[in-house]
Amino acid sequence: MNKSNEKITYTGEDVVNVLKEIDYILVSLHQMGSYYADKIDGSRLEYEKETTDFIDEAAVCERLAAVRAKLSEGFDNSAGEDDMSDLERACMDIDYWSEPGDRNRERWV
Repeated sequence: MNKSNEKITYTGEDVVNVLKEIDYILVSLHQMGSYYADKIDGSRLEYEKETTDFIDEAAVCERLAAVRAKLSEGFDNSAGEDDMSDLERACMDIDYWSEPGDRNRERWV
């Protein structure tokens, strides 16, 4: 790892804003799950639709991209000997979704 990437600092405001975005998404998804868990009458399709609508209409992907951008700001993105930055190198082996049923259960935090 590049020496300048070993310690990165953020303002308290930046961390609070990142946590607010994550909290909004996480708590909302949890509340949806709880709401629909109490429904017995074939609510699986309703739950799936509400979840998909939430992801689309609440701009979840854009919010997560902004969180990633904010957390990436402090990194030195200089390419190493392998022509990759530290972040590129760290993410290169992630098993991303590629077809229905793909689920990566690895956790990094």
